[in-house]
Amino acid sequence: MLRKMMGGVAVAAVLLSAGLASAQDFSAERISNDIRAISADAFQGRYPGSEGERMTLAWLQAQYEAMGLQPGGPDGQWLQEVTLNRFTPVAGAASASWTGPDGVSHSLTVGTDVTLRAISNDGRASISNAPVVFAGYGISAPERNWDDYGDMDVRGKVVVVISGEPEGDVFNGEYDTNYQSAAYKADEAVRRGAVGIVTLVTEPADSQTWRRAAQFANRTRTMTPGAADLEFSMAVNHDVALQWATAAGLDMAQLGSIGSGAFKAVPLNGVTLSVATQETIDPLVTHNLLARIPGTERPDETIIYSAHWDHVGVGGDHVSPVSTTEDNIYNGAWDNASGTIGVLEMARQISAAPRPERSIVFAHMAAEEMGLMGAYGYAADPVYPLETTVADINIDMLPLSGPTKDIPIFGKGQNDLEDRLQALAEPLGRYVSDDHMPEQGFYYRSDHFPFARMGVPAIMPWHGWDWVEGGREAGEAAWRAKFAADYHKPSDEWSADWNLTSAVENLTLLYHLGLDLANSEDWPGWKPTSEFASVRARSDAARQ
Repeated sequence: MLRKMMGGVAVAAVLLSAGLASAQDFSAERISNDIRAISADAFQGRYPGSEGERMTLAWLQAQYEAMGLQPGGPDGQWLQEVTLNRFTPVAGAASASWTGPDGVSHSLTVGTDVTLRAISNDGRASISNAPVVFAGYGISAPERNWDDYGDMDVRGKVVVVISGEPEGDVFNGEYDTNYQSAAYKADEAVRRGAVGIVTLVTEPADSQTWRRAAQFANRTRTMTPGAADLEFSMAVNHDVALQWATAAGLDMAQLGSIGSGAFKAVPLNGVTLSVATQETIDPLVTHNLLARIPGTERPDETIIYSAHWDHVGVGGDHVSPVSTTEDNIYNGAWDNASGTIGVLEMARQISAAPRPERSIVFAHMAAEEMGLMGAYGYAADPVYPLETTVADINIDMLPLSGPTKDIPIFGKGQNDLEDRLQALAEPLGRYVSDDHMPEQGFYYRSDHFPFARMGVPAIMPWHGWDWVEGGREAGEAAWRAKFAADYHKPSDEWSADWNLTSAVENLTLLYHLGLDLANSEDWPGWKPTSEFASVRARSDAARQ
């Protein structure tokens, strides 16, 4: 199968390099004009639930109707409704205490000793005397021979985990894996029957790190659609955790193996935790927009091109610091009017080609800036089964430069979509690289990730730094300057001076990548060391 797949890609690459592949004509001028249209002040920063959303989606729908594409949303509609629930703690409603083996209850001050949030979908938590288990990093990664839980039964219990993940090559070196995320740890805890999760912040109570975490813990937050329905989440500092460990008589020598993979979860014997809290729920309704080209042979198998249409509105509702300039519209021309128009232009080109054997969906996701909410909403309630979704190709912020040799991607080493992209790029003298910025955790920060988390192979190309003229030194300097100047600032506006040469180059490669998948029977897969391989494997039977 791999030989067949790579052979097909190699042939496509040769045709591409010879100029004989399916006719396409990505237009830098049209891309630029369309970016200008939806990033204009009249669109008011495209904030979810606003008039800017209505204008954006109406504009996109009109473009797809003019192309003759079908609506791709539920029940033959263009839009998929996504309801976001914003949770705000009720003042004075939160309380917490712990009891040791001696039966004495110790109160905990919420906001000083601990932070506490209800993460159940009803905004309430009430737990009395739940046993407590320490589960190391809270990670179960069979592909890495790592399981912090071991044989521990945590049903009805509270799990305490250390934030982050172990350092070193057992995981992914300088690049984080999904295992470091709080969302993964909550998912794993609820899957095992826990009622709550406590994150240990390995800092003393008087540290700046802990005080800052406690200061911002009560802000309104938007819950991810499909998130783990634990009763509560809590964070504790080192001082509180040490009290629990001492009361339980925990042998601290046991903890020396936490970072080695040899550690297994241990009970905090005799220690129980009681918590109660309540939060108000404020719903916000927004929408994904989907257009579709049905496949001729296997219409139930789907390739998705995605990008988020939203930005942060007027005044930068959740951007800090808020701009003090007179221009307070966050136009989001680069982020992500550019990616939105990239997907639209992709649809325009693919719709002009012969209809593919598999279906292709062009998905414009809502509320990415609020935490990938539209994409999470789709993944929780997919219009097309994720088991037979072949791949997601995500576009977030088109590159703005002359031609580049490199095509950086988020999550290099995760799945074989990168190998297919490399096979297409190599005849053109280009190569696939990583994103160069491991500290950013980019693979977990755009709309491809909710697909990956559910097992769908996903890829997102990024901005090349290795310029044909000037090399990496010039390319990196220019990108960093642009990012620092405009990212999430009112200055992110359309400019006639943008160079979209690299954008057109990358879109052309993504065009061929998607069409190659759409006209094959191949199923791209995850690499053996990927944390998402086991998730995809659960649905293998659907792709036989």
